[in-house]
Amino acid sequence: MRRTFTLLLGLLLSLPLAAKDFGLESPNGKIGVAVHVDKQITYTIYGDRKPLLKDNSLGLKLSHQASTRQIQLARHRTTSSERSFQPVVPYKFSTVEDHYNALRLDFRGGWSVEFRAYDDGVAYRLITDLKDSIKVLNEEFTIHFPTDYTAVIQQPGGFKTAYEEPYEQVGTTEWSAAGRMAVLPALLDTKQGYKILISEAGLADYPCMFLTGERDNGMKGIFPKVPLRSEEWGDRSMRILEEADYIAATAGERTFPWRYFVIADEDGKLIENTMTARLSEPCEIDDPSWIRPGQVSWDFWNAASPYGPDVDFVAGFNTETYKYFIDFSARFGIPYMIMDEGWAKDTRDPFTANPYVDLQELIRYGREKNVGIILWLPWLTVEKHFDLFEKLSDWGIVGLKIDFMDRSDQWMVNFYERVAREAARHKMIVDFHGAFKPAGLEYRYPNVLSYEGVRGMEQMGSCTPANSAWMPYIRNAVGPMDYTPGAMISMQPEAYCGNRPNSASIGTRAYQMALYILFESGVQMLSDNPTLYYREEECTRFICDVPVTWDETRALYAVAGKQTMVAKRKGDKWYIGAINAEDDPRDITFNVPLDFLPKGKTFRMTSFEDGINAFRQAMDYRKKVREVTADDTITVQLTRNGGWAAVIE
Repeated sequence: MRRTFTLLLGLLLSLPLAAKDFGLESPNGKIGVAVHVDKQITYTIYGDRKPLLKDNSLGLKLSHQASTRQIQLARHRTTSSERSFQPVVPYKFSTVEDHYNALRLDFRGGWSVEFRAYDDGVAYRLITDLKDSIKVLNEEFTIHFPTDYTAVIQQPGGFKTAYEEPYEQVGTTEWSAAGRMAVLPALLDTKQGYKILISEAGLADYPCMFLTGERDNGMKGIFPKVPLRSEEWGDRSMRILEEADYIAATAGERTFPWRYFVIADEDGKLIENTMTARLSEPCEIDDPSWIRPGQVSWDFWNAASPYGPDVDFVAGFNTETYKYFIDFSARFGIPYMIMDEGWAKDTRDPFTANPYVDLQELIRYGREKNVGIILWLPWLTVEKHFDLFEKLSDWGIVGLKIDFMDRSDQWMVNFYERVAREAARHKMIVDFHGAFKPAGLEYRYPNVLSYEGVRGMEQMGSCTPANSAWMPYIRNAVGPMDYTPGAMISMQPEAYCGNRPNSASIGTRAYQMALYILFESGVQMLSDNPTLYYREEECTRFICDVPVTWDETRALYAVAGKQTMVAKRKGDKWYIGAINAEDDPRDITFNVPLDFLPKGKTFRMTSFEDGINAFRQAMDYRKKVREVTADDTITVQLTRNGGWAAVIE
């Protein structure tokens, strides 16, 4: 007889034991978790002994063939870990410290829950040890707030989303009753000196979690169900016609995704956090030495439209234009060039270029110039032609930009993993667009160098500094982000009129340059027209010298959603980027000590800053060069929607 088997990590059927309480503290004692096991497992998270998230619950509801049995707490154990590791692709630090205290609760019936307390947060995951495969009907994730918090979230209209909605600030009490939903990551301002970033890691063979309201002042997890029947919708997507009554069909012996909370008493700690890296599974590529992060020139945002006296051909999606992009990449040491939508004769055919593109000649030419070619394709084309990795790799294509997934169900999560694995087999890099946020796959398969899943510059005039200023604290705080920066036409919002081919951005020139330091991506775009980059060569030289991987990251000044200044080190060089998202005509001034520099040495600092008229003419900037030491304090002034970028060497 088929029955529903409920493992609510504490919805413990006929539990004969008395209720039990467990406490867990972070290594420095500032973060704590109190776990209560009774008919249900609940937990409360503390910061400085003040409850930040209270009476939260967790669990799984499984459809199981076996008869239900009494479920009892069998044992518990606490452990500690103090280790460090080196990520293959170091987005923030070349060495990541992983120190935590852990509590594991094992229950009879083949399941467990593991909590970890870090100095900067808390994480937990569910574990099952069942012989047969299982169907997960639902997962319980509920959190409750002691008072009205402010949530900064993206709110899609349903599970079909590319995670590109703008950030909205909402009161949690009102939002809990509104019936809306939000994607992860989500940021909470407790108004008690802490901010909490919620996300997930170790995501595999399981759907992404979304959030919706819970009771009077809380949130709960909701999940897309497994699709059973679908049909093609256009040439690049599928429409779900029928769904299962479960969210995942999976192995009975497995670990489930980590649910984590970065808890920061300073906004800058959100930027510096490495929680996704610490909770992700290790690299599964035996020899990942071939993986080469780097910058990439890109044709889409500027409509493949170089012009000027050196362009003696009709620009567009043709061999001559792509060679021009390759020459541009080679001149500035950019290792890649993306051929986006337009290179193929038919987006459903990954092997036939349009009649004006000689793909084999471009591959040869790129190899000669030491520039690798990345091809754009819709995900549906990739799925229908999964042999393309082998064939395109044999031709000499170095990577794929895969687009329009726009789904987060179990099948699609598994598609990402199949792509990453097959691409790695053929030594190809991957950039996911139309994508959900990073959740650990990029550490198992570090050839996955970036994800979109962000309201980036492709959104043109609706991509504003006021929205983008949240990204170091939310979206980019959980993993690499293909925002596609690099505009050379900059405008203040009241003057904005940028559309392809003369694409423009809101924010000053110095703001755009600073984004290369602030925003993390393993394939960082130069989105604008090579013609403009040649014209603005001193800016281009600077941004092309900014690394995409880092040895050290330090937040120097951080007010989430308003002003951010970050210093990053690569070898002996330090780069500093700062942005101001406020539209107030009054300038913002920082006084920044350079005490992170080595003592007793003199360095050269080259900076790009807002010009005196940048508050109105956003392309106005000044380049300055000066000597500095660790004893100096520099003054940085930002105009509205402004920025500041520097290298110290």
